[in-house]
Amino acid sequence: MTSLFTPAPLSLTTVLIANRGEIALRILRTVHALGLTAIAVHTDEDVDAPHVAAADRAVRLDSYLDVDGLIAAARAAGADALHPGYGFLSERPALARACEEAGIAFVGPSARAIETMGDKIAARAAVTARGVPVVPGLSAPGLDDAVLVAGAAEVGFPLLVKPAAGGGGKGMHVVESADALPAALAAARREAVGAFGDDTLFLERYVAAPRHLEVQILADAHGRALHLGERECSLQRRHQKVIEEAPSPDLTADQRERLGALALEVARSVDYVGAGTVEFLLDAASPDEPYFLEMNTRLQVEHAVTEEVTGTDLVAAQLRIADGQRLAARQEDVQVRGHALEARVYAEDPAAGFLPTGGTVLSLALPQSARVDHALATGMDVTSSYDPMLAKVITHAGTREAALTALDRALEQTHILGVRTNASFLRALLALPETRAGRVDTGLIERSLDRLAPASPGAAVWAVAAAVRWQEIAAARRSGIWQAPTGWRLGAQAPLVVRFAADGEAVEVALTGTPERAVAEVRSGSTAALSATAEHVVELHPGAVTVDGHRVPMTWATTAQAVWLGLPGGDHELAFHVPARRTGPGAAAPTLASPMPGIVTAVLAEGGSAVTAGDPVLVVEAMKMEHTLTAPSDGTVRLHVRRGDRVVRGQELAQVVTEETPLAAPSLQEVHP
Repeated sequence: MTSLFTPAPLSLTTVLIANRGEIALRILRTVHALGLTAIAVHTDEDVDAPHVAAADRAVRLDSYLDVDGLIAAARAAGADALHPGYGFLSERPALARACEEAGIAFVGPSARAIETMGDKIAARAAVTARGVPVVPGLSAPGLDDAVLVAGAAEVGFPLLVKPAAGGGGKGMHVVESADALPAALAAARREAVGAFGDDTLFLERYVAAPRHLEVQILADAHGRALHLGERECSLQRRHQKVIEEAPSPDLTADQRERLGALALEVARSVDYVGAGTVEFLLDAASPDEPYFLEMNTRLQVEHAVTEEVTGTDLVAAQLRIADGQRLAARQEDVQVRGHALEARVYAEDPAAGFLPTGGTVLSLALPQSARVDHALATGMDVTSSYDPMLAKVITHAGTREAALTALDRALEQTHILGVRTNASFLRALLALPETRAGRVDTGLIERSLDRLAPASPGAAVWAVAAAVRWQEIAAARRSGIWQAPTGWRLGAQAPLVVRFAADGEAVEVALTGTPERAVAEVRSGSTAALSATAEHVVELHPGAVTVDGHRVPMTWATTAQAVWLGLPGGDHELAFHVPARRTGPGAAAPTLASPMPGIVTAVLAEGGSAVTAGDPVLVVEAMKMEHTLTAPSDGTVRLHVRRGDRVVRGQELAQVVTEETPLAAPSLQEVHP
């Protein structure tokens, strides 16, 4: 790692890490590398979490958002520094202020800098005063709807309604015409109050499909500031970054120099101290004039790509700055070498609109050829309580092409069985010609969803899953063939039949031979990826499978509901077919199943009330996302949950019963086999 400081011992001795998961472990590694003591904090849910086990000591909290609790924990542990990580309280001025009052070094900027940059209206005013261009718009404190409506014509349509507080796309609305503006303002105020407790709004000109660039800066308490180059963060969906890289693949030397200079002016506008990220929008119509978007007054999720290309440990730099040390390097000393990319592996289902998922990690395989920042362990539960990011896979190579190839290979080797992830989606995104060529913008993913849709499992995948199931059954009945269902009978062997669910219908696989070398006939299947009849010979080996003579690496795990396969083409959750629940002769009551694990936050229809198809019935919230379940048909609601209940993905939350299908006791049929 490159040192930007004159080598000197730290006066800090003990760092409390006010975060969890992969970022807590990332900070902890550097704390230990510097010879310091690391203190973890945890809630009851995280008492056995990896970051707790890795720390020197740990302190229990009621909540990661409890400022007083964190200060008390730091005092109790004898910590002389507190690192906030990212998320949670990292951009709350109250935490920085509380650390200052307690005499604890806050590993971040001043409360004043956080406060200014946390208010987008104040931030625009501060940077404009330093000559930094911002997206044209209408912004001032306390603008009411009448003023915003009156000023909209000058901004121009389409425009963007934005909350002054918060981020992550919440409360943002694209407005195409003046007629649509009043309703958008009302919705944005409601959402902003709910998310941030502040309904202050402003307007910006809408820049369609811009590029999103950001610059990493470091500033010490003695007036010296440096930037460490830019990152390209344009590959996003719903304002959430997916793949980042450094440096940007498509900037001229002059554009790169201007971007860095503007970022340092932003830092100077608030006398910034610490590590920070200045974000810009680049309009294709004026690529030489970047617009200031915001400043993140903390470490960024994607900081790893900057570390890889500059050889700088950013957490170590944060700690040295918090210790009062001076930056010794000059701007020309900062060198960018090669290219780095990062892919965020999320617990989400791209095929279901990127809804959050969850579950238990049944089997875990991560690449050895790449840097992987994570806090995963086999047997851990991935819940809906926190952000859905599970891991960051980072590659670094001499060229962008080599780094892209390495990242694709690393994702191919990433298997988190038991939790649906976006790993296959990420590989498809990397394979897009636009991505390979570096022609990216924030709208690329939305425009390319049809090209990024996951393929249905082929017949060979169903055959392998059925063979895994047969081997499991065989292992469970070693005490004798008469103690469990078998394919044996007098005369010829009967096939063992395994039925899987595919788009609401059954795929049937008939197995003959032996569990060690099965002949699997896919006898039915309604999906386009399956032929009416397909036969494969499957042999299972430790860590691999041979299909029709071709051996490929594979990991697998099973549950009572599904077989999980980790193949080079991606992870597959192959659920067993469950016959429909019947409520009357030949009829099944339409059900509302939870699309994600989470909490029922609202019940919008009373039990026993009449609803029309499309009426909202329940709201489920998970990992910062709400999903409204609507009535699938006309009928009467039968509720199975209450507000506040925690639910799992696929759980039946309600039924809609019609007069033709009166509610009756369910006929439960055993999953076959």
